[in-house]
Amino acid sequence: VLMHTRARKPLQDVLAATRLGCTVAEAGFGLAPNAEAHLRARDRLARLYAPAWLAASVAIAAGCSFSLAELRYEYPDEIVPAGHTPASWLRALTEQGARRRFPDGLLPKVRDAIEHELALIGQLKFEPYFLTVADIVQWARSQGILCQGRGSAANSVVCFCLGVTEVNPTAKHMSLLFGRFISAERNEPPDIDVDFEHQRREEVIQYIYRKYGRHRAALTGVMISYRPRSALRDVGRALGIDLDRINAVSKGQQWWDGRGIAPERLAEHGFDPDALVCRQWLDLTRALIGFPRHLSQHPGGFVIARDDIARLVPVENAAMDGRTVIQWDKDDLDVLGLIKVDILALGMLSAIRRALVMVAAKLGVDAIDMHQLPQDDKVYAMLCRADSIGTFQVESRAQMSMLPRLQPREFYDLVIEVAIVRPGPIQGGMVHPYLRRRNGEEPEDYPNDAIREALGRTKGVPIFQEQVMQLAMLAADFTPGEADALRRAMAAWKRKGGLGPFHERLVGRMVAKGYAPDYAERIFKQIEGFGEYGFPESHAASFALLVYVSAWLKCHHPDAFLAALLNSQPMGFYAPAQLVRDARAHGVQVLPVDVLHSDWQSTLEGGQGAGLHPVRLGLDRISGLAEDAARRLLAARAALAPGDSFAGVEDLARRAALDAHALQLLAQADALRGLAGHRHQAAWAVRGIDTRATALLAATRTHEADAGLAAPGDGESLLADYRSTGLSLDNHPLALLRSQLAQFKVQPAAVLALSRNGQLARASGLVTHRQRPGTAKGVVF
Repeated sequence: VLMHTRARKPLQDVLAATRLGCTVAEAGFGLAPNAEAHLRARDRLARLYAPAWLAASVAIAAGCSFSLAELRYEYPDEIVPAGHTPASWLRALTEQGARRRFPDGLLPKVRDAIEHELALIGQLKFEPYFLTVADIVQWARSQGILCQGRGSAANSVVCFCLGVTEVNPTAKHMSLLFGRFISAERNEPPDIDVDFEHQRREEVIQYIYRKYGRHRAALTGVMISYRPRSALRDVGRALGIDLDRINAVSKGQQWWDGRGIAPERLAEHGFDPDALVCRQWLDLTRALIGFPRHLSQHPGGFVIARDDIARLVPVENAAMDGRTVIQWDKDDLDVLGLIKVDILALGMLSAIRRALVMVAAKLGVDAIDMHQLPQDDKVYAMLCRADSIGTFQVESRAQMSMLPRLQPREFYDLVIEVAIVRPGPIQGGMVHPYLRRRNGEEPEDYPNDAIREALGRTKGVPIFQEQVMQLAMLAADFTPGEADALRRAMAAWKRKGGLGPFHERLVGRMVAKGYAPDYAERIFKQIEGFGEYGFPESHAASFALLVYVSAWLKCHHPDAFLAALLNSQPMGFYAPAQLVRDARAHGVQVLPVDVLHSDWQSTLEGGQGAGLHPVRLGLDRISGLAEDAARRLLAARAALAPGDSFAGVEDLARRAALDAHALQLLAQADALRGLAGHRHQAAWAVRGIDTRATALLAATRTHEADAGLAAPGDGESLLADYRSTGLSLDNHPLALLRSQLAQFKVQPAAVLALSRNGQLARASGLVTHRQRPGTAKGVVF
């Protein structure tokens, strides 16, 4: 059976042609010969086949009694040492971590939270899950890989004690709900997300495969479905429509069009919507939207089984070597209750780890951990000035506009800052009421103490998903499991229509408890809105910690912060040129790439000392330079006797076995200045080296005298800098136009006019005549 009705034959042909990579007209015998492979009604089958055949089919079907409920997933158990049960080992690790996290002793509320969580974890038999995650995190840290648990895990004191998360859910203002993380009613395994350094996450993935074996661990699959644009493209190709015209129509399809395809989209690009092929194109596209398109790989969700995972779910080799992927969608795995650990990547963790290592070296200490950084008023004052370029989460223009208005003065203010600058809260009208109440311009309004308990920390304005859950629990007597089901329905109510069953339950219970019907209805309307804009407080708390750490580094050690950001590229909101310009504005000296001084990555010069150190750009800033060539250069430089240097460019080329391409890249980047002079001289010197010559020929060949070439102009140097390293330490592009801009009274209008006609771009040397005017590459005017 290929289709449920005969009418689906055209769609089946389109899918077959797409699978074969050709048009329907070219598919030939690849298509089904007719529409007979469809489902038939029972009475129709009775007329087609003998009764004995139908009876035999029923008997065979009755024998196929397998149900997915028969699958029994079991957690790995080898992480429990001898003499311990999973429960006793989890308690031992938790108590050990609690002594480290709370050196002054446990407050009663902390002890109560630990006992409550351990009891619930034990009731649901989830101890091996927590131990598995803790083992992965501890291994990563033993390898010097910075990691941070986020999301629901931040709700758990046990996770905090185990080191899975750095967010203390019992800290000031925190009111994180453990029921959002795990509950007896839901009886589902918790979902822990752990962010690792983006450049070292693969090490963690391979550790999991080594520890548990490829036969026991696999990455979660994600089923990608057709959306309007992809459906338009695939159907159009199958019908033989010109590819350029298909792309024009698909790009014209906008998000506000929803899942429908308007005939006007075709008319806009010269198609006749009434033509037969166009009607087929639209009809088949509409039918295809929502179909599974292909199986993709989850960003990092791992399923780990005690035995062979293929006995539970089908697996296949991924496109990347050394990886295995489950063929089912991640939502199907949740239904089966399979353990999933999200091994995710975050670029800022790479930068923070590198920066902390550099700061420790500057200060002459062994190591500095994130949780050791003190709360500092200077850091918050810097953020209040919107001086946040390069920091985590608060570096965008929208965040920089909000920071002076919000005026964060403590950690919880950063939690709110992370969550409130989102499209949903802005569209939902939550930003201005909160700011007015924070500034004392509007009174806070609470019908009773229960509402104050849920919304007091955000001035009576619901900002987080957890607050909606608290409202349901306090005002409508929802259990933690019911509140979490409400949260899940909030996130999917428009897609699955899941909020209807909660209306009567929530509003009815609130009215029964004495709340005004109007107020209860208003609360439910806010919950509907949270399906669009609600942000979890647990996520915001985890992100806020990284916001503060990155801001602390920028405030106190902008030199180390810059070097770490450069070494962690690509990442973040700003290009390296903007990061360098901002660091120089903060007093950091940035030194150019130089074969006599640069390492592979950017480094701090000047030894130990608490002050600002010069940042030396690394050889990795040179676009196209292979790392192995740079490593040979560094090895050759290290082999020189103390006080010695290379005799010249040719000596460098011989010692480091550099080819002509590598030498040319070094010359273009002005990295040979110390050996050959300015760029033109270096280019001449490089051209005169025969990198293919043997040692004997090199000793006997004739060397020409150095040519006296003129130094490149400012514009030429600027262009070469941006082409080679993506930044310039000499001039800002606009510096070349200062004299021209000085003629105009209104400089912004002059810049706009020059940019529009291309004069600015051509004068700055950042674009060629082939580029569109006003698109100076890599420059923010």
